[in-house]
Amino acid sequence: MSSTFSFRVLTTDGAARRGEMTTAHGVVQTPAFMAVGTRGAVKGLTPRDLVGEGAEIILGNTYHLWLRPGDGLIARQGGLHRFIGWNRPILTDSGGFQAFSLGARRRISEEGIRFRSHLDGSEHLLTPEGAVDIQAQLGSDIAMVLDECLAQPASYDTVRESTERTARWARRCRERFLQLQDTGYGVGPHFPRQASPAGNKVRPHIPIITNPGQAQFGIIQGGTDPELRTLSVERSLALGFEAYAIGGLSVGEPADTMCSVVEHTARQLPVDRLRYLMGVGTPLNLVEAVARGIDLFDCVMPTRNARNGQLFTSHGRLTIKNAQYAEDARPPDLNCACYTCSNFSRAYLRHLCVVGEMTGAILNTVHNVRFYLDTMARIREAIVFGCLGSLQQSLRSTFSRPLCDS
Repeated sequence: MSSTFSFRVLTTDGAARRGEMTTAHGVVQTPAFMAVGTRGAVKGLTPRDLVGEGAEIILGNTYHLWLRPGDGLIARQGGLHRFIGWNRPILTDSGGFQAFSLGARRRISEEGIRFRSHLDGSEHLLTPEGAVDIQAQLGSDIAMVLDECLAQPASYDTVRESTERTARWARRCRERFLQLQDTGYGVGPHFPRQASPAGNKVRPHIPIITNPGQAQFGIIQGGTDPELRTLSVERSLALGFEAYAIGGLSVGEPADTMCSVVEHTARQLPVDRLRYLMGVGTPLNLVEAVARGIDLFDCVMPTRNARNGQLFTSHGRLTIKNAQYAEDARPPDLNCACYTCSNFSRAYLRHLCVVGEMTGAILNTVHNVRFYLDTMARIREAIVFGCLGSLQQSLRSTFSRPLCDS
């Protein structure tokens, strides 16, 4: 395990764990939620806003930062933390999902993912080794391996082939990561010289390691098939990652299927390693996954929904543009102490939404991010007091209603 990364379980409530994750840039209380900073910023929020609302860790998008402004430029600026003015922990994804989402503009082979940029159509190759090098230059505290993201539904044979390729890519990622840790530099055979997405003449042969304390997480794939999930767990555990993520969910499968896969997978992972469920989800998803042993989450839902005028509240989801709030002097959530709820009314937020004022999206985002962080704090407290089941029932009741009517 990385000398600066650690995880410890402090207490449990059934399968749920209350813990602490220590990184080179600070400690994160778990279970935790990461706001998504796709291009080096959480949309609508400054680092000061995030700290003020209690964020301890954010997520950065490797694919977008690689293409623009470029990992080399960020490395020369001292790494991602310094570049974006955030001195707390950062996790970066590998870029695989974003490359996969390009559809017909990408091809997946054993070598990696060859794709055409959504920015200018230029061709690029993202290999497992390349994903490691890019994240070494970004200097995140946690780097993810490159995995193959599979469209669903898919046949058993297709999912098995994808799962095995992900395992082979994971081995290459781990070997490259350990090589960089051992030597501080090096060039793998699968990281060729090529035109830089940021416009530099060539990619550097020797990556700049901006965070020697970086940890690397493996990713469990396997679709919804229990046998393939177990196979992926076995292959990943053999590589000895600092922690393990569960990928390939929240892609349209029923909620009970997702819960079943999470439970099946989590109970096979080491009790002393952090478990990260990628890309999930609603407040109800979070508590259901925590009850099945998950420690870390990310999702664009709180920020994306905020920009579209939907707020998460202790009474359920609230669509602020609705006419019923035109003269509503109450804050969005009487039980919330965020900057937005402490200072502004539903009527004002609706006005901002109706006229298209960007301040409305910012204030909505402040609230939604705070609501998610407060929900995680409630979950942690419930685990400590052994009453997570009661909180589950409460959130099931609150978020089973389609809209807030109060």
